Order: sequence, then structure tokens, then C-alpha cells
Amino acid sequence: MRNRLKRRLKAAETVCAAWLELGSPDVAEILVRSGWDTLVIDCEHGVAGLEDGLSLIRAVEAAGGDAILRVPDASDATLKRALDRGARSIIVPMVNDVGLARQVARACRYPPMGGRGYAAPIVRASGFGEWAGYASEANEEVFLAVQIEHVDAVPHVADFAAIPGIDMGFVGPNDLAGSMDRLARLDDPDVVAAIAGIERAAAAAGLPLGTIEGARDAGGLRDAGYRLILGPNDVSLLAGAAREAAEARDRALGGAVKG
Repeated sequence: MRNRLKRRLKAAETVCAAWLELGSPDVAEILVRSGWDTLVIDCEHGVAGLEDGLSLIRAVEAAGGDAILRVPDASDATLKRALDRGARSIIVPMVNDVGLARQVARACRYPPMGGRGYAAPIVRASGFGEWAGYASEANEEVFLAVQIEHVDAVPHVADFAAIPGIDMGFVGPNDLAGSMDRLARLDDPDVVAAIAGIERAAAAAGLPLGTIEGARDAGGLRDAGYRLILGPNDVSLLAGAAREAAEARDRALGGAVKG
């Protein structure tokens, strides 16, 4: 029940992960057994709601992987439920100001560090009481990343780094570009400059960063200092494989199959 992922990141390891969007425990197991030992369960844009997403943690861990849960919102109730149900690593979307960042950090840690509600002896996070010292150790085991994905958040990177309990800033380039009226234009000079500014501020403040592959691949992002890099998602992997199989079928038959 210890947070292996947090230890890897604190040791300055570069961790690459895949997205789980379809909400299937079988797909989760397939991905882990196919070489993706860290999965992000997406409860913001993916199929699974919060409770189903939390259940998927079991599938990831049973296959030997580590799960990160992207929660659908930043509310105290959502974060408390996610943590109590066994999410140890959490990404929170759209954290655009210092007040919200402090609220999120506080909700994810027990007193005196934060204000997380107490039910330690009866929740899955403690093994339903098996981990007797959970309440005193949980603050060190939780990994919290806040998403920097809006132009309003960009000036606050150094402030986020100074908030106890925030372990990482996660750059969301697509929504960041959208907030600058440049949706799907990641090569726009203003978007590139904004991301470069985030990187400089984070490096100066000692805030580790994560992001998704896109304009730069995993190697380029690693070389730029990113520690958590999210790559493929199950939807795209399935769709891509299906298209390749259909193209191979058509080549074998000498033309497209008529439906």
C-alpha cells in the first residue's frame, strides 16, 4: 500500500505512463502486462465516473502496475472520496489560482498539514484498518499533481511550488492553448513561449513537472526536465490497431471491402 510511484519520482526517475480512457479493467490489465507499468485513470474526460475509476485501481495494481487517478473536479468531497477509496496518486484538473491550489493541497493531507476528513480505520486506503499507522503516514504517501492548463495559472507556478503538499505541476498544453484562443495550435509562438515560461519558473522554484507527449516525444520531454510523461491512450491504441488491420485486410484482398 506504499506509494511506489512517488518514490520513483522523488528519486528523479522519469516515469512514462499511458492513459486509461475506456474504463475497462481488462484493458487496464492488458496495458500493464504489455509494458505500461503506470496508468492514468481518466475520470475527467474518460468513460469511467469517479467510483468506477476508483475500482479500476484494483485492476491496475493486481496486474503489478501503479495507478494515477485524474479526478473530475477539485472539490473537497471528490478528493476525500478518492483518497479514502485508495487513490494514492492524484492529478487535479484546472487549478488556475493560488487559493484553489491551497484548498486542493489541504484536502489531500490530514492535520496538522491539511484538513482531510478522518475515517482511517474503515477505508480501503488503510486496508480497512490493517495499516494501523495509516493516519500518521498517509501525508507522505499521497502524491498530488495540479494541472497548469490555463493562461491564468501561468503566473502562479512559483507560488504552487511553495505550497506544502503539492508534489508536481502537470502542464496541459491543449487546454492552455485553448485558453489563449489558440486551440489545437501547439506550435503557435505564444503557446510555445507560455510553456517555456512554465518550465523556467518551475525549474527555478524546484517544482517537478509532468505533461503529455505531443510536440515533443518522451525523449525530448525528459531532456527538458519533465519527470512524468503521459503517452498513448487506450482509445487511440485500439483505433490505430483496428485501422492497420483493416488496411492489411484491404491489401490482402486487393481493394477496400464493401460493407
